[in-house]
Amino acid sequence: MSSATADATGQQPVVAVLGTGIMGSAMARSLLRAGLEVRAWNRTQAKAAPLAPDGATVTDTAAEAVRGADVILTMLNDQASVAAALTAASDGVHRGQVLLQSSTVGPDAAVELAQRAADLGLVYLDAPVAGTKQPAEQGALTVFVSGPSAARGVSGPVLDAIGQRTLWVAEEPGAASRLKLVVNTWVINMVGGVAECLNLAEGLGVNPQLFLDAVKGGPLDSGYLHAKSAAVLSGDLTPSFGLTTALKDTRLILDAAEHSGVRLDLTAASAVRFERAEAAGHGDEDMIATYYAGRARESDGG
Repeated sequence: MSSATADATGQQPVVAVLGTGIMGSAMARSLLRAGLEVRAWNRTQAKAAPLAPDGATVTDTAAEAVRGADVILTMLNDQASVAAALTAASDGVHRGQVLLQSSTVGPDAAVELAQRAADLGLVYLDAPVAGTKQPAEQGALTVFVSGPSAARGVSGPVLDAIGQRTLWVAEEPGAASRLKLVVNTWVINMVGGVAECLNLAEGLGVNPQLFLDAVKGGPLDSGYLHAKSAAVLSGDLTPSFGLTTALKDTRLILDAAEHSGVRLDLTAASAVRFERAEAAGHGDEDMIATYYAGRARESDGG
């Protein structure tokens, strides 16, 4: 099925997923559960291999993954990774394919990638997502999309499979990425708030459960507070949103803020904490490992 006929025939689009890390693999499984054909590629093929038993076709090359697909979904770390994947896939792309670019790259990079996509004849959708591992596994992400409305038909089944809600922001690329930075600012500073409350409870000898009980059910409560606190208190820091990735996103936010004349003191402080936690060896853990940046001995290198 070609991109031009996907919506008209009512057939499900074939999707090539480039990038099968924490988020990409979870999104691929959501697509498979929805009955879509998925071809999966990752630079390190071992990360894509576990998708084969779920029904995905794991390919040796990016070009093989995208050849004949209707939608190309990229979920990679940064602009350079997306650009490299597009270069690797270039021999397999055809004009009119939709590129659903879901990596968090920032608005300027989104515009640059849109031009790269246009050079390849692809229809570019700037489509970052809000949500971490669990909602990605459940197909419950929120997807922010900016791009041509003509692409809604073929991309619709993909967006419905990976997300509980799609918010169409604008026609021009970069608009969805701008919104994603605002949302991530809220997430990053909320995580920092959780970490610092737990740090202070520890320092003052307050049982952290008393703090959680004090806010439970009231206007200060949130599911995020309990989920991230549970990760720290249990010692299970399996990443749903990795700390090093959070630091990358924080730097994108601060760069965008500087260029727009906005000062973000809390976000700048979050970046410093992430840097300290990463230097202490917590980069591959969940972003709530910023908690360790507030423990005196670790912060001082002791």
